[in-house]
Amino acid sequence: MSKESVTVAGIDCGTNSIRLKIARVDADGMHEVVPRILRVIRLGQDVDKTHRFADEALERAYVAAREFAGVLAEHPVDGLRFVATSATRDAENREEFEDGIESILGVRPEVIPGTEEADLSFLGATSVVNRGELKAPYLVVDLGGGSTELVIGGDGVNAPATQVQSAFSMNIGSVRMTERHLKTDPPTQEEIDAAIKDVDEHIDEAFRTVDAGKARTIIGVSGTVTTMTALALGLTEYDHTVVDGHRLSLEEAYAVDDKFLNMSRAERREYKTIHPGRVDVVGGGAVVWNRVLAKVSEAAAADHGEPIDSYVASEHGLLDGIVLDYGRRLLAR
Repeated sequence: MSKESVTVAGIDCGTNSIRLKIARVDADGMHEVVPRILRVIRLGQDVDKTHRFADEALERAYVAAREFAGVLAEHPVDGLRFVATSATRDAENREEFEDGIESILGVRPEVIPGTEEADLSFLGATSVVNRGELKAPYLVVDLGGGSTELVIGGDGVNAPATQVQSAFSMNIGSVRMTERHLKTDPPTQEEIDAAIKDVDEHIDEAFRTVDAGKARTIIGVSGTVTTMTALALGLTEYDHTVVDGHRLSLEEAYAVDDKFLNMSRAERREYKTIHPGRVDVVGGGAVVWNRVLAKVSEAAAADHGEPIDSYVASEHGLLDGIVLDYGRRLLAR
């Protein structure tokens, strides 16, 4: 007997990039129909400063949406969910963006709150982990262009390891930190110090909601995390099959973060591992990632005496969560 399934598409539109995934969802999980397509559109260009989408940023988003419409025309789906996150939450002219996307794709973007973004990121990240090998509780860190979500799940004893216990969305990310602080190329020590101070204040606030010290495993999702992992591994070209699921020591992470934070953009461009659309903001992402890792490790040592000395990189985050959650809801109907 064939299993009941639905074919769904998810679009995750963030501050820096937009992604499309089409998958069949059944009781066993997700089965890719079209592997993830990613385009860097920098929708959040200057939003931190102007609180508006720039005209050229909107046009880049529409170009990507038209490309996705072409893919969807070739692969009919039972449903499409378009989720927009941090930059769109902050933009005064978001209705213009929503109208434009709806006219191209026939579906209106849903601007989800940071808490739902956190839940879906956690669902996506934990749907594929090999739970036998990774110690719960898991802390999922989704480091975006405009915001960074911290989400901790249960310990597998008192609460299922896949159940979110608490989450917090911080208004810090690779694009936001770069535009706000790292204005010189390469950045000055004063700029880096200001960025660290800003990030630390946000993390301290998040820790009042999320008991990050309880974590035994950090799972990092997003372009910043996977790019930095690939660079630490010395890959000359980005290869998701090598990066996905790789465990990297914090010492290696700090070293690579510092190295690329202090580089000029011209030097970073020499590395084919870095997507061209991330070259200018990877330093801002490195500051956020570095500080999150350090503070979570300290909190874990204070909580249960075991500092966390590594993290696991994951290619599966918000987009997977959107597709899996939407597919399950369609199946339930």
